[in-house]
Amino acid sequence: MNVGMEEYENNNNNGDISQKPKKHKGKHDKPKPWDDDPNIDRWTIEKFDPSWNESGMLEVSSFSTLFPQYREKYLQEVWPTVKSALKEYGVSCELNLVEGSMTVSTTRKTRDPYIIIKARELIRLLSRSVPVHQAIKILDDEVQCDIIKIGNLVRSKERFVKRRQHLVGPNSSTLKALEILTGCYILVQGNTVAAMGSFKGLKQVRRIVEDCIQNKMHPVYHIKVLMMKKELEKDPALANENWDRFLPKFKKKNVQQKKVKTKEKKPYTPFPPPQQPSKIDEQLESGEFFMSQKKKSAKTWQEKQDKQAQKTAENKRKREAAFIPPEEPRKQDTKSEDDNKDVAAMAMSLKKKAKDFGKQKLSENINAEAYIATAGEPSKKKSKRRET
Repeated sequence: MNVGMEEYENNNNNGDISQKPKKHKGKHDKPKPWDDDPNIDRWTIEKFDPSWNESGMLEVSSFSTLFPQYREKYLQEVWPTVKSALKEYGVSCELNLVEGSMTVSTTRKTRDPYIIIKARELIRLLSRSVPVHQAIKILDDEVQCDIIKIGNLVRSKERFVKRRQHLVGPNSSTLKALEILTGCYILVQGNTVAAMGSFKGLKQVRRIVEDCIQNKMHPVYHIKVLMMKKELEKDPALANENWDRFLPKFKKKNVQQKKVKTKEKKPYTPFPPPQQPSKIDEQLESGEFFMSQKKKSAKTWQEKQDKQAQKTAENKRKREAAFIPPEEPRKQDTKSEDDNKDVAAMAMSLKKKAKDFGKQKLSENINAEAYIATAGEPSKKKSKRRET
């Protein structure tokens, strides 16, 4: 009987499950008629209209932030400007110099619920040394800000300062190039980097800053990539293509680091080093300890005079050194040697020419009959040798 009841209940349960509709994820994600409308730009941020919130805020929201002491004087000067800029949006602000803090809060006149977040970003930027005329731009809906903390990315203080300087560049040239390419305002101050601009630009700035401080890639290489992307954006044919084949790929090179000189460890000795002689011991050794006060003062005065005379002599030598004319470079006397060589060569050539000319003259004056007659006769020199 019990078995039959169980079977009946199971059948009923199965029937209920089959009748219930199955739940699936994203059941409300149905195509809407305005999804494919080309006239609608979904990325535009509409300007807030006070008529959307006529009743105002129900509760008071407030934010406060601390500022460093060196910003106190500047904030006192520009606070009226900040106050007037926030008054347009119905936000009140307070500068507390005792606690060193700035506070913003909503009022009954506040209509835009997001303006308090913008006001909070404004006081944060002012505390990070951003100029007031630049910081007020954050109240616009199209401008966003990002404060990147870079102090805890590197352990060594020397490396941190060096890499932060890479980000700034010589005469802030690297920073200016990044501002132009990303369309963001960038300020490097202490352990933070404050950036203002669009969401796309802020994303690029954060990546560049973190890569630079972590020594992944130098900002100059990021600038090259951004410049190439700017050129590729102009070509509409490449709008839907992957740009990786056009972008350069930089490989990290292992630079040889300087070897740290290790001090040679001295052999361990259980005995302490010999005690150094004190000032009294030295005086006893030299005999100065037993001298009278008058002699001591005379000796110190004499030493002082010797030092002074030595110093004056050295200063005089330095002053006179400025009036000593520099030694003129001596030119090597190679002209006479060259002239001698030229004369010798000319004499040799003249001798050769005279010899050639004499031979030529002899050949012209020779009589053919006399030459043949003399050729048959033996020479006198030979005959004389034979006789001897």
